[in-house]
Parts: sequence; structure tokens; C-alpha cells
Amino acid sequence: MRTTDQEGDRSTEPAGPTLIEPHGGTLQNLIAEKGRSNELRTEAKGLPDWTLTPRQLCDLELLLNGAFSPLDGFLARTDYESVLANMRLADGTLWPIPINLDVTPQRADALDAGRTILALRDPEGVMLAALHVEEIWEPDLEVEARRVYGTTDPNHPGVRYLLEQQNRVYVGGRVEGVQDPLHHDFKELRITPAELRREFQRSGWRKVVAFQTRNPMHRAHQELTRRAAADAGANLLIHPVVGLTRPGDIDHFTRVRCYQAVLHHYPKFTAKLALLNLAMRMGGPREALWHAIIRKNHGCTHFIVGRDHAGPGSDENGEAFYRPYEAQEALRAHQEETGVTMVPFSMVAYVPERSTYLPVGEVPAGTRTETLSGTELRKRLQDGLEIPDWFTYPEVVAELRRTHPPRNRQGFTVFFTGLSGSGKSTLANVLRVKLLELGGRPVTLLDGDLVRKTLSSELGFSKADRDTNIRRIGWVAREITQGGGIAICAPIAPYDRVRKELRRQIDPVGGFLLVQVNTPLEVCEARDRKGLYAKARAGLIDEFTGISDPYEEPRDAELVIDTTEITPYEGAQQIFLFLEKEGYIGADLD
Repeated sequence: MRTTDQEGDRSTEPAGPTLIEPHGGTLQNLIAEKGRSNELRTEAKGLPDWTLTPRQLCDLELLLNGAFSPLDGFLARTDYESVLANMRLADGTLWPIPINLDVTPQRADALDAGRTILALRDPEGVMLAALHVEEIWEPDLEVEARRVYGTTDPNHPGVRYLLEQQNRVYVGGRVEGVQDPLHHDFKELRITPAELRREFQRSGWRKVVAFQTRNPMHRAHQELTRRAAADAGANLLIHPVVGLTRPGDIDHFTRVRCYQAVLHHYPKFTAKLALLNLAMRMGGPREALWHAIIRKNHGCTHFIVGRDHAGPGSDENGEAFYRPYEAQEALRAHQEETGVTMVPFSMVAYVPERSTYLPVGEVPAGTRTETLSGTELRKRLQDGLEIPDWFTYPEVVAELRRTHPPRNRQGFTVFFTGLSGSGKSTLANVLRVKLLELGGRPVTLLDGDLVRKTLSSELGFSKADRDTNIRRIGWVAREITQGGGIAICAPIAPYDRVRKELRRQIDPVGGFLLVQVNTPLEVCEARDRKGLYAKARAGLIDEFTGISDPYEEPRDAELVIDTTEITPYEGAQQIFLFLEKEGYIGADLD
């Protein structure tokens, strides 16, 4: 690849076409005219291309439709470094989050800065845009993590993505759009910034309060947003994120149905629902400022910011990554420059004696209030318990129950890990039969040896290939779990990082139980009918777990079983009893 040291001179290149609207300023419109789009499609047959990741698809869509105005493409290096250092583009324009196209070194080697056009495609191969490659460089991702997120702790989901999942080379340059990414869901709610501005104008909405959420809305949310809009003398835009949110969040299909159910509880002609296909970074104060700029581009004048807006939770020591109200302070400090007024998320509480919600500061001293935490709500859903009407609307409860049934009707994965010969496969087979005997859900066994002969037949035993094998097993297990079935997985799975990755993927769609079969190495060797350990000790097998390659014992296993002194039936019964205790199986399962 040929790289450049500084941002290329853009003065000789035509800027993307712009759309001027009085309600919010200038919007970029990067979709090329029809004739030019056809030219780009034709040229693309001879161009290098790149299949966009889920995050990149979200970013490209918001570049193309103007939500990321004033950006006209993925950041070149000078802009990128300025954003990291100052939350501003090189020309001084406020912009707090770097928007970069990350590619593999192999793809970067085929690019020539200042000359190449890169065709950007969706996973089905449809060309969405052309990127005029201006710069190629390898960033220091730890520096980026510290500047943007204030930490390099991988417990922060934004940091974890940056350091563990993202590609290592950045490509910057102007984008010409061929077509918008396709969505088949909730099409009437996917409204571009320009379309939303026009709707506000037609409706006479001069002031608009935007409310961002990545969670279902309940009565308290409805009350605080209604009050916020009324206090500002404004109308309300409910603008939830339906792109990439925090790992473990409720799926957007369920959430949108909940938003639709809540919408009619607002006074008529005062509230509107639209969806934002944003890939969140969970970047706290920087992200709050970014969200406000995006809402300004959609025509909003006010933005509700919570106590820990876009916060990722806490680190492994239980400490929050950002200070309380730090996000509010960030937007308040830039209100004049952004033209967006910060509206604090005012906590409200339910007052039974008045049968209404009141702001916490207005509740008379000594008055009893009712609250229900998110943790308690999830527990009530899991256990099939009643959810009080004062907390949320019956139609919201119905939607949540449709996709979050009690545990004894959810799918789940039992994931065994342990040395070769530890007894994983035997335990898994006995457990499978017991669950089939119980009935009620389909049961699938993904045994390590069987998967190696079929799904992963072309893979070797390097660390990369082993990780790929486990990720394939995890993907199948997630699909089975999401469909309400039971997946039993029995590979060696020696590496802690990829096991944790699978847990993060499966937890949001059902249960995940990690079982370590902790049989000692000498016992495993004595049981070895294939002679694999002997060959490994003789140097005939490379990278053999327990001999020439490490086994990383899990610290997060729900169960640890040593098969030295117990039978497979006793071990399987331990797992069966644990599943019953946790509510995944029970006598009431139809």
C-alpha cells in the first residue's frame, strides 16, 4: 500500500452534493445523482472492494443521509488526530467521535492513497458507495481508546471492540453514495434527517426535544419525556437507536413494538417516533455531545441527557467509567456552539396515594413511593411474575413477554470445556438423553470431534484455527438457543477469551451455562485410548492442549466437575439439578 503522511488536499476534488434546509442548517447528501451512480456501478467491476462490517454499515448510512454532517466521508488522518486531541475536525468544527473505515492489512496493501477508489459493499455484495482513498495509516489504537473512552480497560465495550475486534489499518477519504443500505423492517419509521426536518416544518414544530433510548420505555419514561417537552414548550421526538447498542440489550424489534405501544399515551400531535441506525460506542460524555449533533442534523432543538448517558456501566471493580452527570456537563458546555439545549433527565417516582408520577424533588417529605429496578423487571420476566400496572403499560408487558418468556421456556446452551479425555463427551451425551427424556424443547449436541469432521473439517490446530472452530460452534449454539432449543457443546475450548466471547453472544438470547470438566491431566492421559498424549509427549503432535499448548482454566464456570471419582450419570445429574435450580427446566414445561 502507498500511504501519505498528511491529509490530502481536497480543494481540487468536488465536494459531495449538499442539501440546504432552514430547520437545522446544512446537511450533507452524499448519494450521487442517478447518472453518476450508474457510472460508479460500472467502474466498480474493476475496483478493489470491501465488505462492510455491521458497525461500518451503520456509519456509512449516517454519512450518506447527512446525520453525520458536516462529514463527507471517513476521516483522514489530520481530522482523526484532531478529533482525538480536541473533539474537533482540523478546521475547528466540533466533532467528538472518530468515524473511520478500518480494513485488514491485506486489503490495505491493494490500495494506493490519492489514486484508488474502493467499492464499499454490504454483506450480500451490493455496492453502496465508493470511497476515494486519500490516506492509509495504522493508528495507535490504545491512544485512541484513552482519548475517546478515557480508558484502555477491555471491560468497556467500546474499548473491547477497538482493541480486540477492529481491523488495524484505517482508510480515509471522501464518499460517493450509490444507494442507501437496505432495511426490511419498520420502513415507515426509518426517516432521514432531511425527511424529518420537512415533517417538522409541515407540522409547525419549531422546537423539538429529542429523546434517545436503547431500552424499552415504561410509564416513568413517558412521564419524564412529556414533562421535558412541556417545560421547553416543545414537541417530542422519540428517537431510539436500532443499530449497534450495548451488548446484552433487548433486541430492537421488541423495543420498537414497545415504543409504538407507548406512543398513543402522549397528547395527540405532540410526539413522533423515528428510528436511528446508529452504532453506539458507549463513550459517555463525548458520545452525548455526538448524539446531540446528530439530533441537530435531524432538526431538533433540545436533547434529553441522562445521569450516565451512553455509559457502559462499571469496570471489574464496580467503579463507573464516567462521573455522574459528566455527559450533561459536556453538552451544557457546548450548547451555544451546537445550537442544542441540554435537557437533564429528571428522575420521577410513582406516588401511590396520588396514583401518579412526580419529579423526585416534588415528592412531599415522608410520602411513600414505588420503584422497580431493571434487574427486578428482568427477574419478574424470567420467573413469570406479575409486573405492576403502575410501572409500565399492559401492552408493553405483553411485548416483553413475547420475546422474553420465563426461563423454563427459553433456549439455553450448556458449554463444556476441559482437557482431551476429561469426560466431556460422555457427560454431554448423558445430559442430552436426560433432556430428551424430559421433553419440551429440541436438543442438539455439538461434540468437539464431530464438529471437527464436519463444520470445521478444513481447520488445523493453531490458536487462530482453534478460535475459529469455537466461534463456529458458538454461532450454531446461539442460533439454537435463540430459537428456543437446547445446545450442548463439548469441545476442549482451551482459551478463556473466546469462551467469554461466546458467553457475551449467547447471554442476550437465552441461558449460558459453562461447565468445566476439571479431571486431572494424569487421569486424562491414563484414559487416552487414541494414544494422543503419548504422541504429543514424543513431539509427534504440535500444540497439544495440556502438553505443548496451555489450557486456561475458567474462573467464571457455573459448575466444576471432576470425573475421577464420579460416574457420568452422577455428573450429568449435577448439571440437571443446577438447571432446575436456575429455572431452565421444571415440571410445568409443556
